[in-house]
Amino acid sequence: MTDPAVERDAAEAASAFSHSPVAPDASAAYGQHPDQVVDFYAPRGDPSRPAPLVVLLHGGAWRAPYDRQHVTPFADFLARRGFAVANVEYRRGSSLPHQGGAGGPVAGRWPETFDDVAAAMDALPGLAAAALPAADPHRTVVTGHSAGGQLALWAAARHVLPYGSPWRLPAPPALRGVVALAPIADFAVAERLEVCGGASAQLLGGPGHWEERLPYADPAALLPTGIATAVVHGREDIVVPPEVAESYVAAAAKAGEMVGLTVVEGVGHFPLIDPAADACAVVAEEISQLAW
Repeated sequence: MTDPAVERDAAEAASAFSHSPVAPDASAAYGQHPDQVVDFYAPRGDPSRPAPLVVLLHGGAWRAPYDRQHVTPFADFLARRGFAVANVEYRRGSSLPHQGGAGGPVAGRWPETFDDVAAAMDALPGLAAAALPAADPHRTVVTGHSAGGQLALWAAARHVLPYGSPWRLPAPPALRGVVALAPIADFAVAERLEVCGGASAQLLGGPGHWEERLPYADPAALLPTGIATAVVHGREDIVVPPEVAESYVAAAAKAGEMVGLTVVEGVGHFPLIDPAADACAVVAEEISQLAW
């Protein structure tokens, strides 16, 4: 007998991935590697009104087969809502299977995945000024889905990274906030639940590097940030269960910080980035609350 939760997840994924890719209005490189690129989507609507800039970090368990193309319909959806959008690509894991073929492609590269997100965030004000004149860099919100949600939270927390980290900022980034969508936000809980086949441990370079690198990457360890943070999660998510987000929100509260958590009833992992789903409008509203 087929599990109804698995059937729902498959149907939601099929809907989210059914949209044709949407070409950007402009693209710019932030480094020499082919994956060090940002696609820009101009805000639709009144060109005389400065638009908030939404920095979008895609998910896919930090694995090579999943690139920014699958969130281009979501980027276009946000642009049609009046946002300027920067869809960031970054280096992901090897396309070769790990552990002799078990579990599929490895998740992430250490340190390249984090090198790229840091470099992209640092370069974006200048790149956006050239590519998106309508964008207001003073009203920047970072959002990301799943593994991209982890990277969005991380990008907003670079000023609280351990001293000596090459990615640490001397002061909080100039952000209006971060909206994390079904984020892999607590690595310990994610590993206990075997989220994405142990992707969190792979991102850190394997079990031998877990303790050493966890403080440099795990959003639940990088608190408080002082950056306005909202998390949106589907109640029926079986890819990244809501328990992961709930644990992150609890860790924030313990650190003295309030993180907003919106749990969308009746949906799983993918409707949050599916323009055909009502949940996508919930996400846009959360971004608007921080951006405008």
